[in-house]
Amino acid sequence: MDRLQTMQIFARVVEMHSFSRAAESLSLPPSRVTRAVKELESFLGVRLLQRTTRHISFTPDGTQYYNHCRRLLADIEAVESSFPGRAGQPRGRLRVDMTLSLARLVVLPSIKDFQRRFPEVELTLTMTDRMAELVQEGIDCVIRAGTPEESTTLVAKRIGTFDWITCASPEYLEQHGTPRSLEDLADHQAVGYLSGRTARSLEWHFEVDGEDHTINMRESLIVNDSDAYVTCGLEGLGLIRAGSYMVVQHLRSGLLCQVLAGYSAQAVPLSVIYPKNRHLSPTVRAFVEWIGEVTRKAESTWRVRS
Repeated sequence: MDRLQTMQIFARVVEMHSFSRAAESLSLPPSRVTRAVKELESFLGVRLLQRTTRHISFTPDGTQYYNHCRRLLADIEAVESSFPGRAGQPRGRLRVDMTLSLARLVVLPSIKDFQRRFPEVELTLTMTDRMAELVQEGIDCVIRAGTPEESTTLVAKRIGTFDWITCASPEYLEQHGTPRSLEDLADHQAVGYLSGRTARSLEWHFEVDGEDHTINMRESLIVNDSDAYVTCGLEGLGLIRAGSYMVVQHLRSGLLCQVLAGYSAQAVPLSVIYPKNRHLSPTVRAFVEWIGEVTRKAESTWRVRS
C-alpha cells in the first residue's frame, strides 16, 4: 500500500463526500478508490467512514485521521512548494463558503481577476450563512461576518468591516411614518431575518451612550435569505436592518431610505476563516490574500452618508 497516495485518496473522498466524485477528480477508477479506503481501514484497524447507498458520514476515528492527513499533506505541499521549480504556485481544488449576498455583491464581480492570477486553481463557491464544519464538509475556508469565536483549530483573519443600516422603502415610510428614536420602533413593523446559525430571528442592536440596546421588532414577515430580505424592504413590507454593502446602491438610487442614522452600532468585522495548519497551503494563502485585497478596495464604496 502506497501510504501517501492512500492518504490523498481518503482525504479526497472526505472532501468530495463521494467515492465516485473523488475518483473522477483524481483520474482514478472508482474501484481503486474504494479499495484504497478499505485497505487503509484494514491497516489502521478502525472504521473511518460509514457508507450507505446515498450517503457517506465520518466516524470519530475518520474525522481524527482526516485532520492528521490534512496537516501532513499540507506540510508536504508546503515543502515541495518551497523549491524553485514549484515556486509555491497555487494549484488544485479550493472550496470556499460565504453568504449569497457577499458572493453576489463582492466576490463574483471580481472573480475573473482571481482566475486570471491563478489559472491552475479549481474554485468551488458555496453559499450559506451558518458556520460550516470545514473538515467534515471538505471546505478550505469560509468568509463570515461578526466576531469569530475563539478556536484552537481555526484561524480567523479580518479582511474588512461593514456597518448596519436601518432603512425602508419610501412607500413604507409614507404609509407608516419615519421613526425618529428607538422608542418609535414600537409603532413599526420589520422584516425578520432567520439566522442559519441560531435558527432564530436576529435582534437589532444599537449603541446609545456607549451602552448596547437590544430591540426585538414586531415582524410582519421572516425570511432566511439575504437577497430576499433586501427585496422585502424594497417592496415596502417593513423596516430592515442590513449590511451597508447590501443596501448602499439602493440608498443612493432612492429605492431605500436610511432611518435612525444617529443611532449607531459597532462596525461588523468580516473575516476569512480556515483550519489552523503549521504550513498554510499556497492555494488557500493565495485566496486569503486576494479576498483581503478585494474587500479593502470595496470598503470605501460601502460607506453611507447620513
